[in-house]
Amino acid sequence: MIPMRMFKLECTDTDRIDRFLSLARTGFLGLSADNEPYVVPLNYVWANGSVYFHGAAEGRKIDMLRRNAQACFTVCEDLGTITAPVPAHTDTAYMSVMLFGLVSPIPDLEEATAAMQALLDKYVPGYYDQPLSRAHVEKYVSSLGSRTAVFKLTPDRITAKRNDSPEGSRMFYPGKTLRDEP
Repeated sequence: MIPMRMFKLECTDTDRIDRFLSLARTGFLGLSADNEPYVVPLNYVWANGSVYFHGAAEGRKIDMLRRNAQACFTVCEDLGTITAPVPAHTDTAYMSVMLFGLVSPIPDLEEATAAMQALLDKYVPGYYDQPLSRAHVEKYVSSLGSRTAVFKLTPDRITAKRNDSPEGSRMFYPGKTLRDEP
């Protein structure tokens, strides 16, 4: 394993990592097959120590996963720009998590339905008055004619970094200039 270069920014607080993964809205699935990288943004849900996502049961992502199921899933949030009188000290406040592991399809209809319900609960909480039915997950076909597949990545390694916002007025806001620094 390659050590983190900016080890001072490493986040090992598992509760903070879990909260971050539960609340962040978009993750990036990084794949590589036949010496070709591919990264795709996805809606996802973090549940039971795994990342769950869904997509078409055919296409580039599926072709690459068949050739190499080893993946990296990255979630990051920009929390703002930290200003400084010296340009080289201007920085970004952020949190990022990278999860490494194998992506596998979810053949079990109960688990797939639970994952899809968790996605609905995350992205449209309270919108539907009834839970998602197994039959819907089993029979759903997109407008492009493809069945929907549910996948999970259970990480064998997680790394996280964070650069917290400083206390006080060092965060940039539109219109702020050097003259506004304390």
